[in-house]
Amino acid sequence: MNNTFIHVAVAAVVNNKGEVLVSQRKQGTHLGGYWEFPGGKLEPGESVADGLCRELKEELGIAPLSSRRLIRTRHHYAEKSVLLDVWKVDAYSGSPAGVEGQRIEWRAVNSLDPAVFPPADVPIINALLLPDHYLITGEFASVADFEQRLSAALRDGIELVQLRLTHEWVQANPQSYALEIMELCTRLCGLNSVKLQFNVPDQFETLTSNGIHLNSQRLLKTKHRPAGDIVSASCHGWQELEHAQSIGVDFAVLSPVQKTRSHPDAQPLGWEAFEQLVDDINIPVYALGGVTEGDIEQAWNSGGQGVAAIGAFWNWPASCTKSDADIHKK
Repeated sequence: MNNTFIHVAVAAVVNNKGEVLVSQRKQGTHLGGYWEFPGGKLEPGESVADGLCRELKEELGIAPLSSRRLIRTRHHYAEKSVLLDVWKVDAYSGSPAGVEGQRIEWRAVNSLDPAVFPPADVPIINALLLPDHYLITGEFASVADFEQRLSAALRDGIELVQLRLTHEWVQANPQSYALEIMELCTRLCGLNSVKLQFNVPDQFETLTSNGIHLNSQRLLKTKHRPAGDIVSASCHGWQELEHAQSIGVDFAVLSPVQKTRSHPDAQPLGWEAFEQLVDDINIPVYALGGVTEGDIEQAWNSGGQGVAAIGAFWNWPASCTKSDADIHKK
Protein backbone atom coordinates (compact mmCIF):
# COMPACT_ATOMS: atom_id res chain seq x y z
CA MET A 1 0.00 0.00 0.00
CA ASN A 2 1.21 3.51 -0.81
CA ASN A 3 1.63 5.35 2.50
CA THR A 4 1.69 8.77 0.84
CA PHE A 5 -1.30 10.67 2.14
CA ILE A 6 -3.71 12.39 -0.21
CA HIS A 7 -4.31 15.81 1.37
CA VAL A 8 -8.01 16.65 1.38
CA ALA A 9 -9.70 19.92 2.39
CA VAL A 10 -12.99 19.18 4.18
CA ALA A 11 -15.74 21.51 5.40
CA ALA A 12 -18.10 20.97 8.30
CA VAL A 13 -20.68 23.58 7.27
CA VAL A 14 -22.99 24.35 10.20
CA ASN A 15 -26.06 26.55 10.55
CA ASN A 16 -27.62 28.34 13.52
CA LYS A 17 -29.96 25.40 14.15
CA GLY A 18 -27.12 23.10 15.16
CA GLU A 19 -27.26 21.25 11.85
CA VAL A 20 -24.38 20.27 9.59
CA LEU A 21 -24.45 19.87 5.82
CA VAL A 22 -23.62 16.40 4.48
CA SER A 23 -23.59 14.97 0.97
CA GLN A 24 -23.92 11.46 -0.39
CA ARG A 25 -21.18 9.91 -2.49
CA LYS A 26 -22.33 8.77 -5.91
CA GLN A 27 -22.75 5.08 -6.55
CA GLY A 28 -19.87 3.60 -8.51
CA THR A 29 -17.27 5.79 -6.83
CA HIS A 30 -14.98 4.92 -3.91
CA LEU A 31 -17.28 4.36 -0.89
CA GLY A 32 -20.30 5.10 -3.08
CA GLY A 33 -23.53 5.55 -1.15
CA TYR A 34 -21.83 6.70 2.04
CA TRP A 35 -22.55 10.14 3.44
CA GLU A 36 -19.63 12.53 3.92
CA PHE A 37 -18.62 16.06 4.72
CA PRO A 38 -18.03 18.06 1.52
CA GLY A 39 -14.51 18.66 0.28
CA GLY A 40 -11.87 17.33 -2.06
CA LYS A 41 -8.22 16.75 -2.84
CA LEU A 42 -5.90 19.75 -2.86
CA GLU A 43 -4.31 20.65 -6.15
CA PRO A 44 -0.48 20.84 -6.35
CA GLY A 45 0.74 23.95 -4.52
CA GLU A 46 -2.75 24.86 -3.33
CA SER A 47 -3.25 26.01 0.26
CA VAL A 48 -5.92 24.44 2.44
CA ALA A 49 -7.85 27.73 2.59
CA ASP A 50 -7.84 28.08 -1.20
CA GLY A 51 -8.74 24.43 -1.69
CA LEU A 52 -11.63 24.74 0.74
CA CYS A 53 -13.03 27.76 -1.11
CA ARG A 54 -12.68 26.04 -4.47
CA GLU A 55 -14.29 22.79 -3.34
CA LEU A 56 -17.25 24.53 -1.68
CA LYS A 57 -17.87 26.56 -4.84
CA GLU A 58 -17.59 23.51 -7.10
CA GLU A 59 -19.66 21.16 -4.93
CA LEU A 60 -22.19 23.43 -3.21
CA GLY A 61 -22.09 26.83 -4.91
CA ILE A 62 -21.19 28.67 -1.70
CA ALA A 63 -18.24 30.71 -0.44
CA PRO A 64 -17.04 30.50 3.19
CA LEU A 65 -17.10 33.78 5.12
CA SER A 66 -16.06 32.49 8.55
CA SER A 67 -14.15 29.28 9.27
CA ARG A 68 -11.68 27.75 11.70
CA ARG A 69 -9.71 24.53 12.08
CA LEU A 70 -11.70 21.68 13.58
CA ILE A 71 -9.57 18.51 13.36
CA ARG A 72 -7.10 16.68 11.14
CA THR A 73 -7.63 12.97 10.68
CA ARG A 74 -5.62 10.31 8.84
CA HIS A 75 -6.92 7.01 7.57
CA HIS A 76 -5.49 4.12 5.55
CA TYR A 77 -7.89 2.52 3.08
CA ALA A 78 -6.85 -0.56 1.13
CA GLU A 79 -6.33 1.48 -2.03
CA LYS A 80 -5.15 4.83 -0.63
CA SER A 81 -4.33 6.86 2.47
CA VAL A 82 -6.00 10.18 3.17
CA LEU A 83 -5.31 13.17 5.37
CA LEU A 84 -8.51 15.12 6.00
CA ASP A 85 -7.87 18.75 6.92
CA VAL A 86 -11.23 19.69 8.40
CA TRP A 87 -12.49 23.23 8.89
CA LYS A 88 -15.71 24.31 10.59
CA VAL A 89 -17.57 26.82 8.43
CA ASP A 90 -20.22 28.77 10.35
CA ALA A 91 -20.92 31.57 7.85
CA TYR A 92 -21.06 31.54 4.07
CA SER A 93 -22.54 33.34 1.07
CA GLY A 94 -24.84 31.68 -1.41
CA SER A 95 -27.42 28.94 -1.11
CA PRO A 96 -26.08 25.34 -0.81
CA ALA A 97 -27.03 23.03 -3.67
CA GLY A 98 -25.77 19.72 -5.05
CA VAL A 99 -23.95 21.36 -7.95
CA GLU A 100 -22.42 18.06 -9.11
CA GLY A 101 -25.72 16.20 -8.88
CA GLN A 102 -25.00 14.78 -5.43
CA ARG A 103 -27.69 14.51 -2.76
CA ILE A 104 -27.21 16.93 0.16
CA GLU A 105 -29.00 17.24 3.50
CA TRP A 106 -28.90 19.33 6.66
CA ARG A 107 -28.76 17.00 9.67
CA ALA A 108 -28.68 17.59 13.41
CA VAL A 109 -25.18 16.84 14.64
CA ASN A 110 -26.45 14.52 17.38
CA SER A 111 -28.35 12.47 14.78
CA LEU A 112 -25.32 11.59 12.64
CA ASP A 113 -24.80 7.84 12.38
CA PRO A 114 -21.08 6.95 12.08
CA ALA A 115 -22.02 3.66 10.35
CA VAL A 116 -23.10 5.49 7.18
CA PHE A 117 -19.95 7.65 6.97
CA PRO A 118 -16.50 6.61 5.69
CA PRO A 119 -14.16 5.62 8.54
CA ALA A 120 -11.97 8.68 7.92
CA ASP A 121 -14.97 10.95 8.59
CA VAL A 122 -16.01 9.44 11.93
CA PRO A 123 -13.62 11.58 14.07
CA ILE A 124 -15.23 14.66 12.51
CA ILE A 125 -18.58 13.65 13.98
CA ASN A 126 -16.97 13.30 17.39
CA ALA A 127 -15.36 16.75 17.14
CA LEU A 128 -18.69 18.32 16.14
CA LEU A 129 -20.45 16.72 19.10
CA LEU A 130 -17.98 18.14 21.63
CA PRO A 131 -18.08 21.76 22.88
CA ASP A 132 -15.16 24.18 22.85
CA HIS A 133 -14.94 24.54 26.65
CA TYR A 134 -14.42 21.76 29.18
CA LEU A 135 -14.86 22.40 32.91
CA ILE A 136 -12.93 20.35 35.43
CA THR A 137 -14.28 20.94 38.91
CA GLY A 138 -11.85 22.24 41.51
CA GLU A 139 -11.88 23.01 45.21
CA PHE A 140 -15.05 23.91 47.09
CA ALA A 141 -15.94 24.60 50.69
CA SER A 142 -19.34 22.93 51.02
CA VAL A 143 -22.19 21.36 49.08
CA ALA A 144 -23.80 24.79 48.78
CA ASP A 145 -20.55 26.27 47.48
CA PHE A 146 -20.19 23.45 44.95
CA GLU A 147 -23.75 24.04 43.74
CA GLN A 148 -23.14 27.78 43.42
CA ARG A 149 -19.97 27.29 41.40
CA LEU A 150 -21.37 24.64 39.08
CA SER A 151 -24.62 26.53 38.53
CA ALA A 152 -22.66 29.66 37.60
CA ALA A 153 -20.53 27.71 35.12
CA LEU A 154 -23.61 26.17 33.50
CA ARG A 155 -25.24 29.59 33.21
CA ASP A 156 -22.08 30.78 31.46
CA GLY A 157 -22.60 28.12 28.80
CA ILE A 158 -20.43 25.21 29.93
CA GLU A 159 -21.67 22.03 28.20
CA LEU A 160 -19.08 19.45 29.32
CA VAL A 161 -18.14 18.84 32.95
CA GLN A 162 -15.65 16.54 34.65
CA LEU A 163 -16.41 15.95 38.31
CA ARG A 164 -12.96 15.48 39.79
CA LEU A 165 -12.89 13.78 43.18
CA THR A 166 -9.39 12.43 43.70
CA HIS A 167 -8.60 9.43 45.88
CA GLU A 168 -7.05 11.76 48.46
CA TRP A 169 -10.20 13.88 48.56
CA VAL A 170 -12.41 10.85 49.12
CA GLN A 171 -10.11 9.56 51.86
CA ALA A 172 -10.36 12.91 53.65
CA ASN A 173 -14.16 13.10 53.41
CA PRO A 174 -17.01 10.78 54.40
CA GLN A 175 -18.25 8.65 51.51
CA SER A 176 -21.73 10.04 52.04
CA TYR A 177 -20.37 13.51 51.28
CA ALA A 178 -18.82 12.29 48.01
CA LEU A 179 -22.10 10.63 47.03
CA GLU A 180 -24.00 13.83 47.79
CA ILE A 181 -21.69 15.81 45.50
CA MET A 182 -21.99 13.18 42.75
CA GLU A 183 -25.77 13.20 42.96
CA LEU A 184 -25.91 17.00 42.92
CA CYS A 185 -23.61 17.18 39.90
CA THR A 186 -25.67 14.55 38.06
CA ARG A 187 -28.88 16.43 38.76
CA LEU A 188 -27.61 19.88 37.75
CA CYS A 189 -25.96 18.61 34.56
CA GLY A 190 -29.03 16.54 33.67
CA LEU A 191 -31.34 19.51 34.06
CA ASN A 192 -29.15 21.51 31.68
CA SER A 193 -28.53 18.68 29.15
CA VAL A 194 -24.82 18.91 29.91
CA LYS A 195 -22.40 16.03 29.26
CA LEU A 196 -20.99 14.79 32.57
CA GLN A 197 -17.94 12.69 33.33
CA PHE A 198 -16.66 11.28 36.59
CA ASN A 199 -13.01 11.25 37.58
CA VAL A 200 -13.47 9.33 40.83
CA PRO A 201 -11.87 6.36 42.63
CA ASP A 202 -12.81 2.88 41.45
CA GLN A 203 -15.32 2.19 44.19
CA PHE A 204 -17.63 4.90 42.90
CA GLU A 205 -17.61 4.11 39.18
CA THR A 206 -20.21 1.35 39.52
CA LEU A 207 -22.60 3.96 40.92
CA THR A 208 -22.52 6.08 37.77
CA SER A 209 -24.11 5.68 34.38
CA ASN A 210 -22.45 8.74 32.91
CA GLY A 211 -19.09 9.28 31.31
CA ILE A 212 -15.70 8.29 32.68
CA HIS A 213 -12.43 10.23 32.71
CA LEU A 214 -9.17 8.31 33.11
CA ASN A 215 -6.17 9.98 34.66
CA SER A 216 -2.86 9.21 32.97
CA GLN A 217 -1.94 6.39 35.39
CA ARG A 218 -5.25 4.60 34.97
CA LEU A 219 -5.16 5.20 31.23
CA LEU A 220 -1.93 3.26 30.75
CA LYS A 221 -3.30 0.36 32.81
CA THR A 222 -6.50 0.23 30.77
CA LYS A 223 -6.51 -2.22 27.86
CA HIS A 224 -10.06 -1.65 26.59
CA ARG A 225 -12.46 1.25 26.49
CA PRO A 226 -14.39 1.42 29.79
CA ALA A 227 -18.18 1.43 29.74
CA GLY A 228 -19.60 4.94 29.71
CA ASP A 229 -21.56 7.36 27.59
CA ILE A 230 -18.42 9.37 26.93
CA VAL A 231 -14.86 8.38 27.84
CA SER A 232 -11.80 10.63 27.95
CA ALA A 233 -8.25 10.55 29.26
CA SER A 234 -5.54 12.81 30.64
CA CYS A 235 -2.34 12.77 28.59
CA HIS A 236 1.05 14.44 28.93
CA GLY A 237 2.83 13.14 25.84
CA TRP A 238 2.79 10.92 22.78
CA GLN A 239 2.70 7.53 24.53
CA GLU A 240 -0.46 8.40 26.44
CA LEU A 241 -2.16 10.03 23.45
CA GLU A 242 -1.45 7.00 21.28
CA HIS A 243 -2.75 4.63 23.94
CA ALA A 244 -5.86 6.73 24.51
CA GLN A 245 -6.62 6.57 20.81
CA SER A 246 -5.93 2.83 20.64
CA ILE A 247 -8.51 1.97 23.33
CA GLY A 248 -11.14 4.17 21.67
CA VAL A 249 -11.62 7.14 24.00
CA ASP A 250 -13.83 9.93 22.69
CA PHE A 251 -11.33 12.68 23.41
CA ALA A 252 -8.16 13.49 25.34
CA VAL A 253 -6.85 16.33 27.45
CA LEU A 254 -3.19 17.27 26.88
CA SER A 255 -1.25 19.16 29.55
CA PRO A 256 0.43 21.24 30.71
CA VAL A 257 0.40 23.58 27.73
CA GLN A 258 1.57 26.57 29.76
CA LYS A 259 2.93 27.12 33.26
CA THR A 260 0.43 26.65 36.07
CA ARG A 261 0.34 27.81 39.66
CA SER A 262 -0.76 24.37 40.85
CA HIS A 263 2.26 22.61 39.25
CA PRO A 264 4.98 25.30 39.01
CA ASP A 265 7.77 22.75 38.48
CA ALA A 266 6.11 20.99 35.54
CA GLN A 267 7.73 21.75 32.20
CA PRO A 268 5.07 23.21 29.88
CA LEU A 269 4.70 21.83 26.38
CA GLY A 270 4.10 25.15 24.67
CA TRP A 271 1.73 25.59 21.75
CA GLU A 272 4.18 24.39 19.11
CA ALA A 273 4.70 21.02 20.79
CA PHE A 274 0.98 20.78 21.52
CA GLU A 275 0.23 21.20 17.83
CA GLN A 276 2.83 18.62 16.79
CA LEU A 277 1.43 16.02 19.19
CA VAL A 278 -2.20 16.67 18.29
CA ASP A 279 -1.50 16.56 14.56
CA ASP A 280 -0.71 12.82 14.64
CA ILE A 281 -3.83 11.88 16.62
CA ASN A 282 -7.31 11.24 15.19
CA ILE A 283 -9.27 12.10 18.34
CA PRO A 284 -10.24 15.58 19.58
CA VAL A 285 -7.77 16.98 22.13
CA TYR A 286 -8.34 19.80 24.61
CA ALA A 287 -5.52 22.07 25.78
CA LEU A 288 -5.13 22.11 29.59
CA GLY A 289 -2.75 23.87 31.93
CA GLY A 290 -2.44 27.63 32.29
CA VAL A 291 -5.09 28.27 29.63
CA THR A 292 -8.08 30.56 29.81
CA GLU A 293 -11.02 31.65 27.68
CA GLY A 294 -8.62 33.99 25.89
CA ASP A 295 -6.63 31.02 24.57
CA ILE A 296 -9.51 29.44 22.67
CA GLU A 297 -8.45 30.71 19.23
CA GLN A 298 -4.85 29.68 19.89
CA ALA A 299 -6.08 26.21 20.80
CA TRP A 300 -8.12 25.98 17.57
CA ASN A 301 -5.21 27.26 15.48
CA SER A 302 -2.99 24.61 17.10
CA GLY A 303 -5.38 21.82 16.15
CA GLY A 304 -7.11 21.53 19.52
CA GLN A 305 -10.78 20.96 20.20
CA GLY A 306 -10.76 23.85 22.65
CA VAL A 307 -9.65 24.62 26.19
CA ALA A 308 -10.09 22.65 29.42
CA ALA A 309 -9.64 24.39 32.73
CA ILE A 310 -10.32 24.39 36.43
CA GLY A 311 -9.47 27.91 37.55
CA ALA A 312 -10.76 29.71 34.48
CA PHE A 313 -14.24 28.20 34.77
CA TRP A 314 -14.44 27.42 38.52
CA ASN A 315 -13.93 30.80 40.16
CA TRP A 316 -14.34 31.39 43.88
CA PRO A 317 -17.54 33.32 44.57
CA ALA A 318 -17.03 36.67 46.26
CA SER A 319 -18.55 35.34 49.47
CA CYS A 320 -15.99 32.54 49.82
CA THR A 321 -13.22 33.39 52.26
CA LYS A 322 -9.73 32.00 52.50
CA SER A 323 -10.72 30.05 55.58
CA ASP A 324 -13.43 28.33 53.53
CA ALA A 325 -10.79 27.15 51.10
CA ASP A 326 -8.56 25.96 53.89
CA ILE A 327 -11.41 23.92 55.36
CA HIS A 328 -11.77 21.97 52.12
CA LYS A 329 -8.02 21.55 51.59
CA LYS A 330 -7.78 19.88 54.97
